Amino acid sequence: MMRDIFIFAGCCLAFITLPGTIELLVLSVAGILPRPKWPRVRSTKDYKLTVVVPAHNEEQHIARCVKSLQAADRSAIDLSLVVIADNCDDRTADKASAAGARVLVRKNEEQRGKGYALDFAFRALALEGQDAFAVVDADSEVAPTFMVEITSALLAGSSAVQCRYLVRNAGESTRTRLMKVAGAAFNVLRPRGRDRCGLSAGIYGNGFALTDETLRIVPYTASSLVEDVEYHIALVAAGRKVRFVDSTAVYADMPASGAGVKTQRMRWEGGRLRMLREKALPLAGRILSGEFSLIEPCLDLLLLPLAFHVCLLLLAAVTPFWPARAVGLFGLGVVGLHLVAAIAVTGGGFEDACALLAAPFYIAWKIRLIPRLARSSRAKAAWARTERAPQRNIP
Repeated sequence: MMRDIFIFAGCCLAFITLPGTIELLVLSVAGILPRPKWPRVRSTKDYKLTVVVPAHNEEQHIARCVKSLQAADRSAIDLSLVVIADNCDDRTADKASAAGARVLVRKNEEQRGKGYALDFAFRALALEGQDAFAVVDADSEVAPTFMVEITSALLAGSSAVQCRYLVRNAGESTRTRLMKVAGAAFNVLRPRGRDRCGLSAGIYGNGFALTDETLRIVPYTASSLVEDVEYHIALVAAGRKVRFVDSTAVYADMPASGAGVKTQRMRWEGGRLRMLREKALPLAGRILSGEFSLIEPCLDLLLLPLAFHVCLLLLAAVTPFWPARAVGLFGLGVVGLHLVAAIAVTGGGFEDACALLAAPFYIAWKIRLIPRLARSSRAKAAWARTERAPQRNIP
C-alpha cells in the first residue's frame, strides 16, 4: 500500500516538474548559442526617449541612479529623465530634483504599487510626444551604453526591449553572490534563449523599454505584485514581442541580509505564485483555442522558482518508481547545466561557482518561507520598499 502511494507521488512529481525541466533545457542550450547580429541603427536628435524612474521612499539611492543615467552616452538622443516619486514620505523628490531629474509626484493611497506609478507616468508623458520610454529602478545604475543600445534596438523595429539585469553588489555576502548566479540564470540566460528561439524575451521590471505605439496598443494597466510578468503576458497576447538587448545592462543592489531579503522574496515569488494561480488556466484555454504564442509565457509561469523546482526533483529522484526517478535525476542534471551556462554567459568565475555550495542552506531557508509566500500571493499590490544596506561604493 505504502509503495503504491510513493509510486503515485513519484508520478505526480514527474508530471509537475517535467514541463519546467524541458523549458530549462531548451533555454539553456539556446542561451549559450552565439548572439545573432542585429542591425545597428544610429539615433537622430529628433528621437525622443524618456527614462522613467519609479521611486518609493528611495532618498538613499535616487541621486546615484540619476547621476548614472546622466553619465551614460546619449549620442544624438533627445533624452528626458523623469523620476516618479510615488506615495513617498521621505525626501526622494527633493533629492531627485537636486540631482537634475524632472520629478512627478504621485499621491494615491488606494492605488499603491509600481504598476500604478508607471501607468500614471506613461499616460502623463505620452501627451508630450515621446517616441519611447525606458524604465530603470531607483536603486540601480546603468551601463554607459544603456541609452544608445536600447534606442538602436527600438529604431531597428523592436516594439519592446529588455537588457541584462545584473546584481551590483555581488561581493557583499554569500547571499548576494548566490543572487548574482540566480539573476544570471533568470535575467540573462533565459531571455537570451528565448531571443535565439525567436520568442519574446520577457520583461523583468528593470532595464526595459517600450515604444509609444506599444503603450497605446497595450496600456500599462498591470497592477499586481509582479506587474512586469503581468504586462508581458498582455504584450504577447497582443502580438508584440520583446527583444533581448544583450549588449548593455542595468545593475541593482540586492539585500544582503535581514528583513529586506524576506520582503523581496515575498514580493517576487509570492507575486509569481499569484500570477500562476490567476493566469495559468486562462492561458491554457487561449492556447487550446489557437493562440500558440502564449505557450512559452505559460510554461514560464509553470516553472516554479528554482529552489522549489530542485526540491521537487529531489523528491522524484528518491521515489521507488524508476520512470519518476529518471525524470528527477534528468531534471537535476538540467538544473546543473542551467547554472553553469548562466555563469558562463555572464563572465562569472570561480567565486560564483563556489557560491552554489551554499544553495542547500538557501533552499532550506526558502522552504521555511512557504507559508508566508502563500499569504503574500493573496496580498494586494502595495509598494513595500526592500530594505538594503546603506549606500556605499562597490567595485
